Amino acid sequence: MSRRAQVEEHMARLMEISGILAAMKTLASIETHKFARHMARQSALVASIETAAADFLAFHPDFRDGATETGGAGRLLVAIGSERGFCGDFNEAVVAALEAMPEPGPRLLVVGRRLAGKLERHPRLVGWLDGPNTAEEVRPMLDRLLDQLHALRERPPAWARLGVLAHAPEGVVVPYPVLPMAPPPPPRPAYPPRLNLDPAEFFAGLTGHYLEAKLPCLLHGSLLAENRRRLEHMERALARMQGKLEDLGRSRNALRQEEITEEIEMILLSAEARLGGIN
Repeated sequence: MSRRAQVEEHMARLMEISGILAAMKTLASIETHKFARHMARQSALVASIETAAADFLAFHPDFRDGATETGGAGRLLVAIGSERGFCGDFNEAVVAALEAMPEPGPRLLVVGRRLAGKLERHPRLVGWLDGPNTAEEVRPMLDRLLDQLHALRERPPAWARLGVLAHAPEGVVVPYPVLPMAPPPPPRPAYPPRLNLDPAEFFAGLTGHYLEAKLPCLLHGSLLAENRRRLEHMERALARMQGKLEDLGRSRNALRQEEITEEIEMILLSAEARLGGIN
C-alpha cells in the first residue's frame, strides 16, 4: 500500500469517528434542552413545597430540624455522577469534593456507573445504582433510588440526615442538604395554616412529597451540567479532529504531487530512452 493510500485510509477512519462524535454532540444538545425544561418545572414545584413547609414550621417550630444525628453513621450522602463518559473531569470533580469533606464522613450511595467505578473501594460505600442517560430514564431511576433509600432507612444504623452531592447546572459540585427539610423561615404569617390532618401526619406527608420533588430536581441539574460538559468535550474533540483531517489532507495532496512528479519523470525518461534507441 502506497503512503498516499495509507493517509487516505487514516482520513476515512477519522471521518467516520468524526461523524459518530457529531451525532453524540447532537444528542447531548437535545438532552440539554430537555433537562433545562424539566429543571424549570421541577424547581418551581420544589419552591412551592418549601413555601408551604416554611409557613407550617413558622407555627410548628418543634418539627424544624428535629432529626437526631449519630456521627457519620447517621448521615447518608447520595453522590451523583455520570453513567457514560466523554464528559471531561465530571466524575473526578465529584470525587475531589467528596475527599474534601471533613471527617467523620457520611455513608455513601453512588448514582452513575462511571462514578461508582472510581469509588468502588471507598470505605463508606453502601451501594450504587445505574444512573439515567436521558430525561425519560430519570423517573424509573428515581423509583430505584427511593427504594434504596427506604431500605437503608430500615436497616441499622438508620440514616437521620440525607444529603446529595451533585453538579449544579452551572457545573460546580455542590453538597445539598435534603432531609430533614429546613427551609429558611419567612416573615411570620398573621394566621396559622388551616390543617385537615394531624400536624405530624401532615409534615410527614409533605416531607415525602418534598423528597420526591427535590431528588429529580437535583438529578436534572446534574444531567444538565453533564451534557453541557459533554457538549464542550465533543466540540473540542471535533475541532482537534478537523485540524488533524486538514493536516492529513495537506499530506495527501503533497504525496499526490510527488506521485505525479514521479510519473512525469518516468514518462520523460521513457521518451528519452525511446529517442535514444531511434538515434
